[in-house]
Amino acid sequence: LRPASGSRQQDAPGAADGLALASDPGGTLNFLAMVENLQGDSGRGYYLEMLIGTPPQALNILVDTGSSNFAVAGVPDPDVTSYFNPELSSTYRSEGIEVTVKYSQGSWTGVLGTDVITMPKGLYGSYTINIATILESENFFLPGVKWHGILGLAYDALAKPSSSVETFFDSLVRQAKIPNIFSLQMCGAGLPVSGSGTNGGSLVLGGIEPSLYTGDIWYTPIKEEWYYQVEILKLEVGGQNLELDCREYNADKAIVDSGTTLLRLPEKVFSAVVQAIARTSLIQEFSSGFWTGLQLACWDRTEKPWSLFPKLSIYLRDENSSRSFRISILPQLYIQPILVIGDNLQCYRFGISSSTNALVIGATVMEGFYVIFDRAQRRVGFAVSPCAEVDGFPVSEIEGPFPTADVASNCVSSLSFHEPVLWIASYALMSLCGIILLVLIVLLLIPPRCQHRYTDNDVVNDESSLVRHRWK
Repeated sequence: LRPASGSRQQDAPGAADGLALASDPGGTLNFLAMVENLQGDSGRGYYLEMLIGTPPQALNILVDTGSSNFAVAGVPDPDVTSYFNPELSSTYRSEGIEVTVKYSQGSWTGVLGTDVITMPKGLYGSYTINIATILESENFFLPGVKWHGILGLAYDALAKPSSSVETFFDSLVRQAKIPNIFSLQMCGAGLPVSGSGTNGGSLVLGGIEPSLYTGDIWYTPIKEEWYYQVEILKLEVGGQNLELDCREYNADKAIVDSGTTLLRLPEKVFSAVVQAIARTSLIQEFSSGFWTGLQLACWDRTEKPWSLFPKLSIYLRDENSSRSFRISILPQLYIQPILVIGDNLQCYRFGISSSTNALVIGATVMEGFYVIFDRAQRRVGFAVSPCAEVDGFPVSEIEGPFPTADVASNCVSSLSFHEPVLWIASYALMSLCGIILLVLIVLLLIPPRCQHRYTDNDVVNDESSLVRHRWK
């Protein structure tokens, strides 16, 4: 594991040798054993092989830094090739607690339990983990996906049905005594989305593997420990600042989420980015359907359209709040090959979409970088990934530091509540509703001459209770 101090870190001699850990009979944590332990692509997600139960049942598990439950298919499903059967595991223990999790796409309902897991290309040993067996789902398992469950790596604040459910990674930190840090590399730059094959990737549990990045690691603070929420200062298209208020980029949060396919931008930011790309690209006329994801754009297979589009840069606040750094992706990452038509045409999709409630740094951006989730020091790190190359040329960049004098001292709204706060507010409001209901009942029992005639505007109902549930 690299030294913890400083916003940037240089390569350290011997860092690949790992850490001494009591849980590993060999005395070291071998990060190299975790290199290329992922498969998948940006269109269908990156997944890790896991063995669950006794005797072990092998399943592929989607790696998702935007949720916090570990869940697997628990019954047959037409869109999954394998599922976990708790009745065949002698070590499975049901908690008998129903849990439902909703995502930006899809949802599932299952039952909480515990069982032992091992990872063929992960940490040595077996660990007892909270696991939800999915009994019902809607638009969660999709045709063509090669994974059978989901590994939520965010904080326990997002865990369902409550934050008391210990997350997968917290269990590993406690049982294996590994450092509270993991890192992720997804290698799909320039490759077909949802292609016939699978791309590689690496999930390093407990540290940082030097072979997975080049140059320096730049760190940005985690603003809130629920999602991996960070602070975006500005965006540039083709080197030109969008000139938006920095709070627009963080409305109502900005997160790093490997389970989201695209770079998602708040609607106002999305519109500004599309206009800037259209203005600076070499294409004068372009269908609006391409920008909204309704249409593909196709070119002759001998042509590479990436030269027609500009670079996109995202500025993040440095650990030193008076500085920032920028991560940049070239068009090879956001103009994504998806379909071949006949012998001559290659079609592409736009790897950026609009969002109603967040800026999400998803796979479109993450495929350009080695991303470090340093939970111990409450920061997310970015370094250039050597697998982020197309035709031998890098398609991602990191540069800095830059001064932050031209942006606000805080670009994150102080009104950005996360779910535990919403639950507290919900219970308080429901208690208030209960009191009002009790008063109404008492008033109904009072003789008519003493009654007040209530209008519809006096009634407090569910719509006025401001109870909201937020998910990815």
